[in-house]
Order: sequence, then C-alpha cells, then structure tokens
Amino acid sequence: MLAYYFDLALRSFRSARALSVLMVLALALGIGACMTTLTVYHVLSGDPIPHKSARLFDVELDAGNMIGYQPGKEPTFQLTRFDAEALLRARHAKRQVMMTGANLAVQPESATIKPFYAPARFTSADFFAMFEAPFLYGSGWDAAADEAQARVVVISRSLNDKVFGGENSVGRELRIRSQLLRVAGVLNDWRPVPHYFDLTMGSYQKAEDVYMPFSTSQALKWGSSGNMDCWDNTPNPRDLSAPCSWVQYWVELESADQASAFRDYLVQYSEEQRRAGRFERPANVRLRNVTEWLVHKQVLPGDVRLQVWLAFGFLLVCLTNTVGLLLAKCLRRSTEIGVRRALGATRGAIFSQFVVEAGTLGLAGGALGLLLAALGLWLVRQSPAEYAALARMDWPMLALTLGLALAASVLAGLLPAWRAANVTPAQQLKTQ
Repeated sequence: MLAYYFDLALRSFRSARALSVLMVLALALGIGACMTTLTVYHVLSGDPIPHKSARLFDVELDAGNMIGYQPGKEPTFQLTRFDAEALLRARHAKRQVMMTGANLAVQPESATIKPFYAPARFTSADFFAMFEAPFLYGSGWDAAADEAQARVVVISRSLNDKVFGGENSVGRELRIRSQLLRVAGVLNDWRPVPHYFDLTMGSYQKAEDVYMPFSTSQALKWGSSGNMDCWDNTPNPRDLSAPCSWVQYWVELESADQASAFRDYLVQYSEEQRRAGRFERPANVRLRNVTEWLVHKQVLPGDVRLQVWLAFGFLLVCLTNTVGLLLAKCLRRSTEIGVRRALGATRGAIFSQFVVEAGTLGLAGGALGLLLAALGLWLVRQSPAEYAALARMDWPMLALTLGLALAASVLAGLLPAWRAANVTPAQQLKTQ
C-alpha cells in the first residue's frame, strides 16, 4: 500500500508541477538555512573529549593582594609559576599539567626553507597522556626530562612535513631560537574543538606546532604568549616568586567523585600559603571540569546561538507557506478525493495517502536542502572567523538533515491530510 501511495504522490507532483516546485523550494530553503546554522552550532558546542571530560579539571587559586578584593569574586583563571610548580611537585592527582603558550622562531637546517614563527606550548610531561594527543612517531618526554630541563621537543605533523619532509624525525635536531632541541615525538593530525585547555590563544585555534618542557623554556628564559595578570611591580613577571598569574593548570582525577576531595586539598594549600604570608586573601578556589569550564568561559559565540534561533524561525515561515500550498492543492483535488471515497476508500486511507505525499515532498526538499546547506557551509568557511574552517557536515548531521526534512514535511502535511480525509463525497459528486 505504501508503494501505491508513493506512486500517487508522484502522479500528483507531475499534475501540478509549478505548485510542487514551490513547495520543494520552500522546504529546501528552510532546511538549508536551518542545517547550516545547526552544523556550525554542533561543531562549536561539542564536547572536545567526551569520554573523560568529567575527570579533567581546570584549577584556579586566588593569590592576589587585598587591593580591589571582593568576597566570592572569581579568582584569576591562571596560576602563578610558584603555585603551579608547587602543585605539580605534590602530585595529588592522577595526572597534572602546567603550561603556557608561546610563539617561537624555527630555523630549519635546509637553506631552501626560510626561518619562520610557529605556535608553541611550554608544558609538563603528562600533557600528551592527559589530553590524548595522538602520536605519529615517537612519544612525549617523561617527568625526569622536566626535572633535568631536557632539550627535547615534540612537533606537529605539519611542522614535520615542512622541516623534515614527513620522515620519521625522532632523534633528529630542530633549531629553535638558536638552540638545538632533540625531537622526541611527532604528533598526528590533532585539533581539539574547542581548544579548551588554553582559551587565551583563541577558542578555536589550531593545535600548536611545537611542544617542549616548561622547565626548559624557563631555563632558556624564553618568553610566553597569552594573558598575564600582575598585582605588584616586578622586574621579571616570569620569575618563580613574581606576583603574576600566567600559567594554566589542569588535573586529571581517577573519577569525577574525587573532585570534592581535591577541592579540599586546594583550600588547604591556599590556607597554608596564607599562613606563610604569600596569599593575602581568604581561600578562594575553583575546580571546573571541561564542560563546566567551557560554559563558564562562554566559549560558544553568541552570534551562533542567535543564528540558530533565526534559522528555526525561517524554517517555521517556510513550513507555514508549505501548509498553505498543500491546502490549496488539496482543495483543487476535492473532486478526485470524492470519487475515491465513493469507490470505497476510507478516511484513514485518504489521510495516509496525503501524509505519504507530504513525506515524499519532504525527501525531495531535504535532498535539495542538503545541497543548499553544503553551499551555506562553504560560504561560512570563506569567512574570517577563527572557527570558519571547522564548518563541515558529518554523518550525524547528514542524517539529521534528511530526518528534519521528513519530519517537517509530514508535520506540514497533517492539516491538509486531515482536511482531505474529511471531504464529503456526496457533495463533491453533486457538483459534477
């Protein structure tokens, strides 16, 4: 019976081509606009590490002075170097990472490649395991390398391709700022979305090209990039004792249930530092997992949310127009419906026929809407926004597009199908 109704739908489309084209276009425009914005929202609002995001926590301490102090106010979202190194040595978590961003001058040995700047990350040994950075060759360094201020480096696949021609470069040397560093590993393609563990460099930036021990960068007196908050004058804000927060600190716990105990430890640490005279303010700590951190920092651009609501509003307008066109088409076919009823078709059969016709219309509108969404995403990728290159449709969104088109068209066809099912056959036959 479904095949029969589908055949009737195709015949109906051929008998009213102009009206059918208008309905398909209305649905396609609504679906295309809606799926373009939904895809961007889906890409930008996703959990960057879903299987362990509840166990990864950003750590914040309030090490500032009493100037401008307000009880309960958010502390600076980064730590001083002193506190980060103290917490790292204590090792109260399964894994812990201190880090900051930088921009380094790379000097390739090949005379055919000019020196260039590459985004870098000064970090500690647990970084790669904590954030699950995938390796193409080699591995990261260990805690002993942190202690020894080892001249080692991990590089990205793109940097390896550029400098070493894509070969296994583990063990080779890379010159950075006139210093030779041994390549310990090469990362495979990797781009966390959002760049959750350091939002100071941009929420949707590409992953860094160079990773090296934080301790090594400080021994070499290399500067860093990103936010820095100082509450007292200091000649060198990156010194160990400098009253400046500029180091991100993350921990991985065995389970989310350990968060309360770790928060208590941070409070205890803050109180110890206050008794020692380092902290002036009462203990004020924050411990947020990945999801809470992204919500707190309002990473998802506000204009993306607004675009989603506008797109759904546009889809609603398109559906309203489609309902009107389907009703008009139903009125034109009143005689046909009356004849079918007189020949024995039930109201349920008529209702099912028109619902299948609306669903067929939705499939056609969904296919065209998919093409319009692809065009819309291509236009998004041409924009200067930092997240533009990420606007690509995946298989779940492809399925959602067709599902939304089918659901929208069936919803739009319910009222016309009900009207068709209630056509009185006797009245229609009398008019002939």
